[in-house]
Parts: sequence; structure tokens; C-alpha cells
Amino acid sequence: MSTKEITLQNIEETISGSGIVLLDFWAAWCGPCRMFAPVFEKASEEHPDIVFGKVDTEAEQQLAAGFRITSIPTLMAFRDGILVFSQPGALPEAGLKQVITAVEGLDMDDVRRQVAEQKAAQSS
Repeated sequence: MSTKEITLQNIEETISGSGIVLLDFWAAWCGPCRMFAPVFEKASEEHPDIVFGKVDTEAEQQLAAGFRITSIPTLMAFRDGILVFSQPGALPEAGLKQVITAVEGLDMDDVRRQVAEQKAAQSS
């Protein structure tokens, strides 16, 4: 599977489902973004079970602002609708593989428990 263009119109349906979604926030004028693009594209072809989305921060400024993107490229990973990774900077191929392996290996019951604890702590 190749990458999917993510917009304000399809972001919610893309990240809210089950499974893994990786989002690359980028812009055409960004040198590091252009260096990371082929790495991201190659990984999308190697992992057809993962959704690889690209968010053009110039075209989707409201979406980038909503995710508080201050530096590009920024990579975000969602699993089962939960943000589990966010990091600015272009990753080398080995770094992206490491992120994918870590996200695949997450104990989602534990992640959901931690999210619930954080929400409870914030509301008290």
C-alpha cells in the first residue's frame, strides 16, 4: 500500500479505527521532509497492514495547528485510535523501522489503562 493523503475531511476516520496509522506532517519547501519522503514511502510498501498518511502542512494548516505541529517533518503514530508516538525530525530507515516495531509490540490494554489513569488524574 502506498501513502494516503490526509485532510481535515478524512483525518478522523483515518486515525479512529483499529490498527496502526503513521502520519507524516510535511511541506514541499522542507528539505528534511523531502529526504524522509522516500523512506516513508518504502516503509508503506513493506507494511501493507499499516496506514501511512501524509499531511501537507501548507494545504492543511488547520489540521497541523490542531495537532500542534511546530516543526516538520513530524511523525505521529496511532494505534487503535490512540496517539502512541510523536516526534519531529526526519528519521533514517532504521529509525522508522524501530518505531514501527515498537508500535506493533505495544500492549494496548496497558496503554488504555495508562490513558484512563491520566484522564482520571487530570479531572481530579
